[in-house]
Amino acid sequence: MIKDAYRSALGEMGRAGMDACPGTGAELAHQLSELSGKIGADAAVQPETDNAVRASLQDWGRRTARHFQQKAGEVKEMLLAMARTAESVGERDQRCARQIDEVTTQLRRIASLDDITQMRASIEKSATELKTSIERLNAEGKAVIDAMHAKVVTFQVKLEEAEQLASLDALTRLRSRLWVEGQLEQRIAGTANFCVAIVDIDDFKGVNDTYGHIVGDELLRQFANELRSACRSNDIVGRWGGDEFLIVLDCALDAAEAQIERVRAWVCGPYTVEGTAGQIRVDVSASIGLAAYAAPETMEQLLDCADSAMYRNKAAAKEGTALPVATRERRKTA
Repeated sequence: MIKDAYRSALGEMGRAGMDACPGTGAELAHQLSELSGKIGADAAVQPETDNAVRASLQDWGRRTARHFQQKAGEVKEMLLAMARTAESVGERDQRCARQIDEVTTQLRRIASLDDITQMRASIEKSATELKTSIERLNAEGKAVIDAMHAKVVTFQVKLEEAEQLASLDALTRLRSRLWVEGQLEQRIAGTANFCVAIVDIDDFKGVNDTYGHIVGDELLRQFANELRSACRSNDIVGRWGGDEFLIVLDCALDAAEAQIERVRAWVCGPYTVEGTAGQIRVDVSASIGLAAYAAPETMEQLLDCADSAMYRNKAAAKEGTALPVATRERRKTA
């Protein structure tokens, strides 16, 4: 019992690390998963395991600190670039003001001349100097703008890469839980029909206990790929946590039921996973609960409804009875 709790704690720490910092959390989750798999079945948790866990967490803390330090440095660099640009524009404007003031002074002197020839020559000289100043002003302004644009593009690319990384689950490369929650909140704020389905792999703990967490992780990756393949291009597929996945379907309940039945038929069946002793065949079944959004319920209420439907289907499967995938309790709304 204690060792099961220890393994569960390691798994939760790995998932928390990925939520806190996707850029460094994946390696922490992998290390903790390997350590969890090494915990024996008939002995107490060894001190070296505790030391290894502590070392992994300390290493992750250092790498995460460096990661955020780097991000802070990039933001600082961007702010300094903006400050330098503003300073450059200010200096350019001051030069322009001085040049215009000089031309104005020359024009006043020209106005006091009596000789038309001298007046014409002075005007031509002033016009040439003014033209040169304007051309230099335009060139300098374009150079400043081009340099600033290049920096903005660079930082935009970095920001998009960071956002993309944060939106993906490190293990399965499906959408992350936080990203899917954001999509659900957007739909709840809208008016279109949508449904959510929670997919849970049956007896996944037995796979980890029998073959180890490395095999379990590979099975999750394969299952995620099949789940992505079975869903439509406009469906949102994410990993909810552990061996649970979430699908968001932009349609009414009847259409969602038909789609989820196709998904279940596609993803359930034999999988071949490479283990340390060779290939392992694992027969996979999954329980799915489906719920349609009904205003004015919250996201938590909607997910609880889908989760309850999933557990009812799981219990019915163990009893050898089949329930419709969308079996659910209708909620009373205020």
